[in-house]
Amino acid sequence: MAPTISIDPKTWHQVAAISGAAAIGLGSYGFHFFDPKNPSFKEVWGTASLYHLVHTVALIGAPITKRPNIFGGLLTAGILAFSGSCYMAAYIEDKHYSMLAPFGGLAFIAAWLSLLF
Repeated sequence: MAPTISIDPKTWHQVAAISGAAAIGLGSYGFHFFDPKNPSFKEVWGTASLYHLVHTVALIGAPITKRPNIFGGLLTAGILAFSGSCYMAAYIEDKHYSMLAPFGGLAFIAAWLSLLF
């Protein structure tokens, strides 16, 4: 039998605090300083920032869900995979670096659907 990992649900508030600070910092950088050669990457950065911030706010509610570790874990995975790969693709200006974005999107969808159970 596999060991069970127990995470205090309030840990998700700490994850949200770190993620929120990062989202604001990265969003500010993208708005004020990021100047890619190809302007379409500015929009990619903006999308990454929006999804990062919205799902960080959702993390605050993780402790009151039935399964906070599933909800919080999936949101965190989505932020890292979707927003992280979009930030990277925009910064490097190469869409090939966004190949994890679909998995992040699926993690976001799974997180929201986990609230049904």
